[in-house]
Amino acid sequence: MKNELEMLSEKGSPQDRKNAFYALKLSEKCRLVQVEQGKGMLVDDVIVKVAGEWHSPVFTNDSQLRRKLRDICVPVIYVRQKSRLELDG
Repeated sequence: MKNELEMLSEKGSPQDRKNAFYALKLSEKCRLVQVEQGKGMLVDDVIVKVAGEWHSPVFTNDSQLRRKLRDICVPVIYVRQKSRLELDG
């Protein structure tokens, strides 16, 4: 997951690079854990699996991921109107 942000911060569009950079800065204040990604599992699938097992909220603006997490009753925090955080669930 962190690898995905690092890749976006280097090779994404200018807006994606900026957003990934800020997300990486925020992640420095968090405790990162190693999880195994099963064969054929997408990063979103791993996030859904771990969040469901740990009953932990997820911070994302990805609408498809938010929908998957909402379906399993996992709280989601996301940015709204560029400067507000919204909690769903």
